[in-house]
Amino acid sequence: MPEISRFYGIVIKMFFKPREHEPSHLHALYGENIGIFDLRTMEMTEGDLPRKAQDLVKEWMKKNQTELLQMWDTQNLKKLPPLQ
Repeated sequence: MPEISRFYGIVIKMFFKPREHEPSHLHALYGENIGIFDLRTMEMTEGDLPRKAQDLVKEWMKKNQTELLQMWDTQNLKKLPPLQ
């Protein structure tokens, strides 16, 4: 699963579409915790990510939502800047 960003110990990854399923989503890993976030609603749909990490992922997603949806649709994954 390609890494698309990393910040504050959180790793953001996205699978290629043929292996994944709708709705469009990304995976956020923080230590041994994992969260799956819907790209459109930016809500965690599965996982056990701590609330603070969830809030950071949502803040990052808000800044990058257009690019994330484009990557999901085109399967042209690229690195995105970390949350600062």
